[in-house]
Amino acid sequence: MNFISIDHVIKDYEEYRALHGISLSIERGEFICFLGPSGCGKTTLLNIIAGLHFPEEGKVMCLDEDITYLTPAKRKFGIVFQSYALFPNLTVNDNVTYGLRGKEWNKEKRTERADELLTLIGLSHIAHRYPSELSGGQQQRVALARAIANNPRLLLLDEPLSALDAKVRLTLRNELKTLQRKLGITVIMVTHDQEEAMALADRIVVMNEGRIEQIGTPESLYLTPKNRFVGEFIGSMNILTLPQWAQGKPIGVRYEQVQVRLATEDVLAQPYTLVVRLTSWNLMGAFYRLELLMSDQYTQLYADVPYQYFQDNKLSEHSLVAITISPESWCILS
Repeated sequence: MNFISIDHVIKDYEEYRALHGISLSIERGEFICFLGPSGCGKTTLLNIIAGLHFPEEGKVMCLDEDITYLTPAKRKFGIVFQSYALFPNLTVNDNVTYGLRGKEWNKEKRTERADELLTLIGLSHIAHRYPSELSGGQQQRVALARAIANNPRLLLLDEPLSALDAKVRLTLRNELKTLQRKLGITVIMVTHDQEEAMALADRIVVMNEGRIEQIGTPESLYLTPKNRFVGEFIGSMNILTLPQWAQGKPIGVRYEQVQVRLATEDVLAQPYTLVVRLTSWNLMGAFYRLELLMSDQYTQLYADVPYQYFQDNKLSEHSLVAITISPESWCILS
C-alpha cells in the first residue's frame, strides 16, 4: 500500500488553473522533491497535501484514509516554511517544544524530547537563546526540530534552504539528508534548485505549468529525460537537430558527453565527428566550459573539458577542434 496517494488533483484560483489533474504515489520513508520553475504548481500541491488548500477535484490519501478535506492539525504532518516562522519571544527550547501538548506530554517528557532533538541538531548549547540571536542556519535547524518534535507521519518542506547563503545551504543540505535517513521519516520538499533536488531526493517530481513532466530517480532524469523541458531543467544539455543524425530528430547531449580533441586527420575520420570552432570559454573550477560554433555558423553547443586538458592543448579563441558525440550519449527528445 502506498503511504501517500494523490489522485487526479485539480486546483483553480479564480480563472487560473494551478494544477491539472495531478496523480502521484509516495512510499513510506521516501525523500521526494517537487522540482520546477516559479509558478509551476509545486507549492500549491504541497499545500494541498498539508491541508492548507483544498482541491476542486481529486483525492489525497494517507494509507487507507481519505485526508483530502481534513484540517492540517488532524493530518499529523510537520511542515517547515521558507520563513521558518519561529516565535521571537520564545527561546530555542520553547520553540522546539511548542507543539508538545496534552496528557502524553508532561513536563518531564517535554524536557526529555527537547534535549533529544537539540542534541540531534547540535544546538543544545544555545537552548536558552532567542531566534534574533541565531544565524539563519541555526534558525532553520530549530524550525526542523520543531516540525519533527511530535513525531509527524510526514514532513513537508517548502524551499527551506533558499534564504541561506551557498555555504550554509550545502552544510544544511547534507545534515537534512542525514537526519531523514536516521529518523526514517517520509519527506516531501519543494525546491526550484535542481542541484539541491539531485543531492537530496530518492525521486524527483519535475513539474511545469501545473502538470507533472516526469518522475524518476535523479540518475534516470539526468540520463534519460523524456522531453526537452526535463533535459534542460535537470542539468545542462545541448539540443541538436542534425539531418545526418537520428533521422533529423532533436537529440539532447550533456556538455560533459561531448568529446573534444585536436582536429587531426585520424580523429576526423572517426564516425559521429564534426569540426567546430572554439568561440569562448569559462573556467568552472576543475573544468573549462567551451562555447563552440558549428560549420553552419549558426548552431552553438557547449562542452566541458578537464582543466589540465585545456591547458596542455593550449586551446585558444577561434581554434578549430573536433568533437565526437557518440550515439550512446544521445537522448531522443519529444
